[in-house]
Amino acid sequence: MADHNERTPLLAVVETRPVVRDRYPHHTLRFVCTTVLSIVLFVGLVAVTVVLTLLPDSDNDTSWAHTLRIHPHSPSSPLRTKADGVDYAELQRILLTVPEPDSAREWSEYYTSGPHLGGKNLSQAIWTRDKWREFGVPNSNIVDYDIYVNYPQDHRLALLERNATSDNKEWIVRYEADLEEDVLEEDSTSSLSDRVPTFHGYSASGNVTASYVYVNYGTYEDFEELAARNVSLEGKIALIRYGGVFRGLKVKRAQEMGMIGAVIYSDPGDDGEVTEQNGYKPYPKGPARQPSSVQRGSVQYLSFAPGDPTTPGYPSKPGVPRQPVDHAIPSIPSIPISYRDALPLLKALNGHGPKASSFSEGWHTGGLGYQGVHYNVGPSPEGLALNLLNEQEYVTTPMWNVIGIINGSIPDEVVVLGNHRDAWIAGGSGDPNSGSAALNEVVKAFGTALAAGWKPLRTIVFASWDGEEYGLLGSTEWVEEYIPWLQATTIAYLNVDVATMGPEFKTRAAPLLHKILNETAVYLVQSPNQTIPGQTVGDLWDHHIATMGSGSDFTAFQDFAGITSLDVGFGVSAKSPIYHYHSNYDSIHWMKKFCDPSFEHHATVARIWALLAANLIETPVIQFSATDYAVALKSYLDAAKRKSDARKPDYIHLDGHWERLYRSLSRFDIAARAHDTVAAALLQHLYDDDIPWWKWWEKVKLYYDIRQVNTKYKFLERKFLFKRGLPDRPWFKHLVFAPGKWTGYSGETLPALVEAIDERNWYLFFGAAMDLVQRFESAAGWLE
Repeated sequence: MADHNERTPLLAVVETRPVVRDRYPHHTLRFVCTTVLSIVLFVGLVAVTVVLTLLPDSDNDTSWAHTLRIHPHSPSSPLRTKADGVDYAELQRILLTVPEPDSAREWSEYYTSGPHLGGKNLSQAIWTRDKWREFGVPNSNIVDYDIYVNYPQDHRLALLERNATSDNKEWIVRYEADLEEDVLEEDSTSSLSDRVPTFHGYSASGNVTASYVYVNYGTYEDFEELAARNVSLEGKIALIRYGGVFRGLKVKRAQEMGMIGAVIYSDPGDDGEVTEQNGYKPYPKGPARQPSSVQRGSVQYLSFAPGDPTTPGYPSKPGVPRQPVDHAIPSIPSIPISYRDALPLLKALNGHGPKASSFSEGWHTGGLGYQGVHYNVGPSPEGLALNLLNEQEYVTTPMWNVIGIINGSIPDEVVVLGNHRDAWIAGGSGDPNSGSAALNEVVKAFGTALAAGWKPLRTIVFASWDGEEYGLLGSTEWVEEYIPWLQATTIAYLNVDVATMGPEFKTRAAPLLHKILNETAVYLVQSPNQTIPGQTVGDLWDHHIATMGSGSDFTAFQDFAGITSLDVGFGVSAKSPIYHYHSNYDSIHWMKKFCDPSFEHHATVARIWALLAANLIETPVIQFSATDYAVALKSYLDAAKRKSDARKPDYIHLDGHWERLYRSLSRFDIAARAHDTVAAALLQHLYDDDIPWWKWWEKVKLYYDIRQVNTKYKFLERKFLFKRGLPDRPWFKHLVFAPGKWTGYSGETLPALVEAIDERNWYLFFGAAMDLVQRFESAAGWLE
């Protein structure tokens, strides 16, 4: 070995062969190809990642998704024109054929077999969850809330008369109301030993005795007319007929007028043609109203704040702070009664006070004249009074939503389908359990598609809500809890409250969803009411789409979270058998005999519901129409201006405000039409599939553009939310849609603006107009 010293190199090059050529041929070419391919793969991966993460982090809080067991995962392709294993045509076939009348009947018989008040139906929640898992949706679970509600203890209504022959003028009972619905031999539901008593949800306990006044429907206008006629109301009990406005607003206005109690009855004058007076026999012998039927229901101030009245704006979880309830529920007692129990009270007013016929036209529709009622207003004379007793137990108790999830390839685009499960009575065959039966069929149909290999593009959430009847409790609390995730992901909420109570297809929807209602599912589903073979639901539908108001579980989605919503189902016609709303006679017997004997209407709603969902879930470009929204806004603004022109005094000048409103709306209209045009072109480009494989960057750009269009559609409804909410009712955040302040059920458009006009509050009008201009501009800018 050679000698080494400190100058010897640590590494020595030992030549083992002469350098003649590269070991492998085409070395340089292989190196270049490998480098280029690596760059291509890297850029493609980055591009797909960008496509899937266009939204900022603040709009996509994945912690909420994990809480709901929604599992984000990367799709093989961020958008596709057909599903892996099951294409769209096959999916539609499954959704059309799986829902069956016989199984809908089975689910309806289960749900209506016993009482299931809100907070008292845990066994049904567990059964529903287990059924959904059995249908192929294993990610189905119960989500509970601790909610403040009441349950009935005792009640009484007696017509008292002073005994003129007695020295001390003591009161004697002239009439004692039954406050009970008849047990009918033909209808087993009416005889259940644990049937629910007649009562009002959220009614106040109390024992009051006073004279009483007939106040017609108890609308805001009715009370205004009474005040104008100097009818004494303070300290009296209100005798009110159902109809016109939500029952809670009747009690609210009576309380504001100084009245100390409320009694609400159903007048057959609102039943149209199908009445005993017109020769129809009452239920169960015929289709007319059963004289003893009583409409239960909530008297919460639904158009001011739904949900748990002790937790406005936040979820009712254990340990949360609880607020006073005066803002949301009455402090005077109220009870519902039948028209049979109302007859002696109405007759006792004959000859006392002005007649209803001397008031405006809305007072002229009473239907008990043939029974000797003159419809005098009263007050009842001295020596005649009502004793109203109402005892309620208020508790904070769990309520149980059932939530089922099918994860899609795009985790931040979600469609929610919901129906409530609770009912005021043992039955509820129409409201809500015709919808509950239909929802089970929808879940079963999608589960069947999954088993066949279908992989949804977007995520689906199924919801069976509890506590809707008291005040949209389960859905409102769930939305309030998950609103960060819902607003970041949800494109639409599809509601079915009542699948069927009659033969006519009825819809209400936000304008973004008018397109899919008019163009898709209704023409694919055969009508159960065919007069000519082959007629579809769409062929027989009048195409009227009502405005979203309240009274069902879409309220929190549409009006609080800004998630575009719809509600569909079969409703009553002018000659339909009377639907005994919230009565013991909304029973499976009534459903089988008078409404849907074959249960075809149940299955039909399930098919329509499923196909509407599939359209939103599977079409790569979300099938919204911003143009329809712009057109609807124009009609809303025109209606508001006509009302303003009729009501404003000459010295108030509003032309500048209207000019700014129409100018900003015109900008939104142009942006909406342009956006819809781009969306349609992108979808057609995707369907044409004419991009060569090697132009991968064009495919990535197409996916990116579609993602951008969908994101704009998804958040468009949110652009009309107003953080401070509506005047006097800040829970409602939407400046375009809300329930009417003094109607409750029916929808009011541009509510802040219209209410300012109704109240002739022109300073409020100026602010509302400015807020709307900002919302129109914001929506236009978002689409541009």
